[in-house]
Amino acid sequence: MLEETNNISLIEDEDDQQLYEHFRVVVDKNQEPLRIDKYMFERLKHSSRNRIQKAADAGFVHVNDQPVKSNYKVRPLDVITLMLDAPQHDSTIEAEEIPLNIVYEDTEVMVVNKPAGMVVHPGAGNFHGTLINAVAWHLKDLPTFDANDPAVGLVHRIDKDTSGLLVIAKTPDAKTKLGLQFFNKTTHRSYHALVWGNFNEEEGRIEGNIARDPKDRLRMSVFPPDSDVGKTAITHYRVLERFGYVTLIECILETGRTHQIRAHMKHIGHPLFGDERYGGMEILRGQRSSTYKAFIQNCLNLCHRQALHAKTLGFVHPKTNREMNFTSDLPEDMQQLIQKWRVYIHGTTIDTFDY
Repeated sequence: MLEETNNISLIEDEDDQQLYEHFRVVVDKNQEPLRIDKYMFERLKHSSRNRIQKAADAGFVHVNDQPVKSNYKVRPLDVITLMLDAPQHDSTIEAEEIPLNIVYEDTEVMVVNKPAGMVVHPGAGNFHGTLINAVAWHLKDLPTFDANDPAVGLVHRIDKDTSGLLVIAKTPDAKTKLGLQFFNKTTHRSYHALVWGNFNEEEGRIEGNIARDPKDRLRMSVFPPDSDVGKTAITHYRVLERFGYVTLIECILETGRTHQIRAHMKHIGHPLFGDERYGGMEILRGQRSSTYKAFIQNCLNLCHRQALHAKTLGFVHPKTNREMNFTSDLPEDMQQLIQKWRVYIHGTTIDTFDY
């Protein structure tokens, strides 16, 4: 049995992903051992071997429901599947009149401040109401921009429930040049996050490969940097404000992996406040009193998501070569959440740093 996808399209991103089957084959019982990238290349007519290898490195190539690397040797009766982050669906992007918070715009680029709760691109059950649907409407009278053309549009992504800054390329040249900056790690991106726990240090660095959690494909796990599992990921963090039970930090990315900040912070014992997928909805620090539990629940009601905002974005303009730097205010829900913790700390006689 053989089903084939038209192509394998990979993009560096940070958004939530659900995997969908695009290709399935059961290996013949007489098959000799053969690298899986070569085996798939011979059967996927529209994909290069390099693309297949990248798909395997990203955890998209599975054998018997488990991700494998490109050097895996296929065996008789193996069930091979290609799992991608968008369903086989009519993915035509339609222009939709949705408000956009445009921070900057010229003939080459747009910088927008995305609200929490908005998906950046159609897929995984969200085929309307996305950021790119809104961009398509905003640029509907621009003949050179086609939202369905991968040569323009999104250069990077952030999670649905993360707010903050994104850059969009309006021309192919702009997307190529901006894409190279992200690839070469010459862009600047900083996030503000409220995380559980206190830090002994003022700043730190997290390095750990990121790959899908084999037990939960909607979550990412962190693996040793010298392992063959996952992609290299590096996050720098700095303490901005301490509340004892929680801490406001700044995170600066060297890389842009799926759920990077969320997975890295969970890995070092500081899940993002309100991050249900990584355990941030639990009361991880503090008291057992009903009053404190009610306070935490009120905090979670104020900010119905992981407390993470893409605050700054910097890049070199693809046409003028001028350094462009943008900043955005924390959204109202995070401002209210942080203020609630300030009031709590000033009003309590309990030492929130002693736990």
